[in-house]
Amino acid sequence: MLCERCAGELAAAPRVLEPGPPGIDLAVSASPFHGVARRLVHGLKFGRRLALAAVAAEAMLRVLPPRELSHAPGIEAEPAAPAVVPVPAGPWRRRWRGFDPAEELAIAVSCRAGLRLCDCLRRSSGRRQVGRRRTERLSAPPRVWLDGDAPAAVLLVDDVWTTG
Repeated sequence: MLCERCAGELAAAPRVLEPGPPGIDLAVSASPFHGVARRLVHGLKFGRRLALAAVAAEAMLRVLPPRELSHAPGIEAEPAAPAVVPVPAGPWRRRWRGFDPAEELAIAVSCRAGLRLCDCLRRSSGRRQVGRRRTERLSAPPRVWLDGDAPAAVLLVDDVWTTG
């Protein structure tokens, strides 16, 4: 899917690993959003090259830290495996594209990792994030809510992480 040079650049890219925003334990990105990573995301989102979701999923899974097994005293059971949850696109963007890039990534991640996919979030219509300044995106973010039961543990998947 990627040429040898681009695959090498993506594999060598520094991962981004930071404390997440409120409610998120850890935020992880396979690469800063430039170079081959930017071209890959743009090919998926704007070029409708859905096969790139598999390439991105492989990169994402390569940089995820190994799941820590923490046991409470006297409890021998392993914590529940996380469910993969896509951050939904706005309804208009999904209709316009005919697909949701984050959902395509989440499907690819769940298949490769052997984790359950849980489509439990919904998003209201709102202003597009692309082209807005960071301060605007932070002051008026899209509204996302839980629709149904929340999994006990979640691997939240989005196509681009810019504002947290």
